[in-house]
Amino acid sequence: MKFSLPVFIFLILISCGDDPQPIDINTPNVTPTEPVGSGNNDVLIWSEEFDYEGEPDSKVWTIETGNGDWGWGNGEVQYYRDENLSVSDGTLKITTKKEKYDGFDYTSGRMKTQGNFSFRYGKAEIRAKLPASQGTWPAIWLLGNSYSSIGWPFCGEIDIMEQRGQIEDKSYVLGTVHWDANGNASHSVDSAPVENLSSEWHVYTLLWTDKSIKISIDDQDYYRINTNDSMPFYAPFFFIVNVAMGGTLGGDIDPNFTEDVMEIDYIRVYQ
Repeated sequence: MKFSLPVFIFLILISCGDDPQPIDINTPNVTPTEPVGSGNNDVLIWSEEFDYEGEPDSKVWTIETGNGDWGWGNGEVQYYRDENLSVSDGTLKITTKKEKYDGFDYTSGRMKTQGNFSFRYGKAEIRAKLPASQGTWPAIWLLGNSYSSIGWPFCGEIDIMEQRGQIEDKSYVLGTVHWDANGNASHSVDSAPVENLSSEWHVYTLLWTDKSIKISIDDQDYYRINTNDSMPFYAPFFFIVNVAMGGTLGGDIDPNFTEDVMEIDYIRVYQ
């Protein structure tokens, strides 16, 4: 969303304590190509607090459905449905189920802010609980706005949080970026072990500048890559959140799996 400087100043003035006020999602939006905050990542420019009930807000989120091309390019085995996304009690729930639908054995949810909100540079914070079941592949990530015109991986991808599906990997998350450098190039790093990723809230943070991308969990840095003008990380990106089943990172699904959920408390962007 695009907001004039007076609107941002007003929003900051009315914010109080540690709980920032959500941005007015009814304000017309044009993707910012320049940072609009102070430059010190201390100005909240956008947030989704999930402080409403029902379906994800259509002014913010576009829900994606189906199974895409070869399981969204990753051999995923779920079918994404609107019904698997809900907001209640202040959080977003992405529920993955074992159920037959349109020829698939599993359903889940996926949504994006493409066309509604994107940003270039700054700090993004996401507070979340992850699914615990074998075979679940949760992700909180960004794609470049140029995806629609030049495709992946040329548009760039920043994975703030992904988690592999095998049980031995459920105490880790990983940060990854993808881009093109004479072919699909990527760089991925696992975090140190983290306790209770599914039962307790943890904060995933992206620090993004014109020179580097850093990722942390609970203020513990574990990922960094230096960037330059030959990489696509100098243009605005939009959010995607989803939980896949199986596929290249989800792996084998527990045969006794029935249902699991990723819960997101908030997404906040500072500049």
